[in-house]
Amino acid sequence: MAVTKGFNHVATLTTDCDRHADFYKRAFGAEITFQMEATPDHPRMFILDLGGGGYLNVFETTEEEIIGQRRKQGARGAIDHFALAVDSLEELEAVKQRLVDAGADIGEIQRLGVEWSLFFRDIDGMELEVCARADD
Repeated sequence: MAVTKGFNHVATLTTDCDRHADFYKRAFGAEITFQMEATPDHPRMFILDLGGGGYLNVFETTEEEIIGQRRKQGARGAIDHFALAVDSLEELEAVKQRLVDAGADIGEIQRLGVEWSLFFRDIDGMELEVCARADD
């Protein structure tokens, strides 16, 4: 049995923390819980509360410092993508519309084993996923 309680946060990079936070607020209702301006030893940073105890720690950097090909699965760097969870297929359908309204590039909802899955690209072009357990 696992001794952990799941994920606390995923750290990601952006070229614009404000734009990134606005996208996640519009798409998922995320709230900024912490902000830190850049220092000589640390980049500008936001912590976004995604609900359920999960957070995004977002670091602002230049385009040149973001390693990997964000549009090619398996070539995106150390973290290929992360998935956010919702409670039901109905909620996943509502999130799909929120993503459209927030300007995301989205795919179609599909069944992957015991879950429903929706892949999308966020405001920085990173491919991510939203999942809901299937009821059957």
